[in-house]
Amino acid sequence: MRTLSKFAEKWEKTEISGIKGTLRPQQSLRSRLQFAVRKIELQSQAIEGTTNRLKERDRSLFSKVVDAYSKHDTKRANAYANELAEIRKTVNFMMDAKLALERVVLRLSTVTQVGNVASAIAPAMKVLQGVRTGIAGILPNAEQELGMVSELLDGIMIEAGQTTGIGFDFEAPSEDAAKIINEAAIVAEQRTKEKFPELPTLKAPEEHIEDADYRNP
Repeated sequence: MRTLSKFAEKWEKTEISGIKGTLRPQQSLRSRLQFAVRKIELQSQAIEGTTNRLKERDRSLFSKVVDAYSKHDTKRANAYANELAEIRKTVNFMMDAKLALERVVLRLSTVTQVGNVASAIAPAMKVLQGVRTGIAGILPNAEQELGMVSELLDGIMIEAGQTTGIGFDFEAPSEDAAKIINEAAIVAEQRTKEKFPELPTLKAPEEHIEDADYRNP
């Protein structure tokens, strides 16, 4: 009971001890977790902004594919189509990443007691690592921000364990992390199919498109 009481105190209260504590109080575990959640939400918004810009590029390229194909310029049409395919791969990943972050936020927002600290934070950290790896070359600033969030969550996990005397296994929740990612991937794939039109089949030059338009996402 004493360890749980001590955890509850650190969970709710801001610590002020010594000169450093007076100048820079140690925020409660709850406050630090809420701060981490806000940081994740900001990076999710950054990913959404990049995704929207890529969708605009997608629309432009799709029009060029249709135009080139209607003029029987299959070489140019294929070049545009290849570029478009790469953009759609990136968009799909970005949508996947955003959905994964949304699920992480949802899980972290449920942490209210020591019993679910490990079950929520440990898989969340694994998901963040996966997202960071994927966006490193696309959004380096977001990658760095998520790295700092991971360090913050790591500190919360360690401090929670020290406070309660409970040792947390960081490897155990890997199945939960995989579930978060898989759920996000399924939804992202479905949304991609709904938002993007199929490319015309680039075969014989005599074939052409009679009527092609781009559906708004």
